[in-house]
Amino acid sequence: MGLNWQGINLKNMNTIKLKQANKKSLKGILGVLPILIGMLLLVSMVNILVPKSFYGSLFNGNLFRDALTGSILGSILTGNPVTAYILGSEFLKNDVSIIAVTAFIAAWTTVGVIQLPAESLILGKKFAMYRNLSAFFMSIIVAVTTFFIFKFL
Repeated sequence: MGLNWQGINLKNMNTIKLKQANKKSLKGILGVLPILIGMLLLVSMVNILVPKSFYGSLFNGNLFRDALTGSILGSILTGNPVTAYILGSEFLKNDVSIIAVTAFIAAWTTVGVIQLPAESLILGKKFAMYRNLSAFFMSIIVAVTTFFIFKFL
């Protein structure tokens, strides 16, 4: 028997609360699951359909333009860090500047325009927008900082 507090069995009460919490969690996950699957399929489709050589033609060597272009592309073509490192290596082999690669990788892994609807649903629209905007600007700052660090090393 569980502990009694004014005639209420606390062990049974905790079990009931745990079951209710599990039901709520499962319902929330199942509600978001179609959006998450759609987002993953869309990201995978973009990664397959856009050739790596396309990215090399977008960068011209201008410091701030390359940082901005890399951040915009990384924000739209969202992916996971492992893929970002592979793409970054390929970009560097194709003479894309370090600032463009850094901005792309930083935005690719932190900003998610494609994921924004799912993120807004889960975390709230205002929070998702602020997080994505701050991550976008930080990717540019990180790219410029990285460029100057490499320049002086």
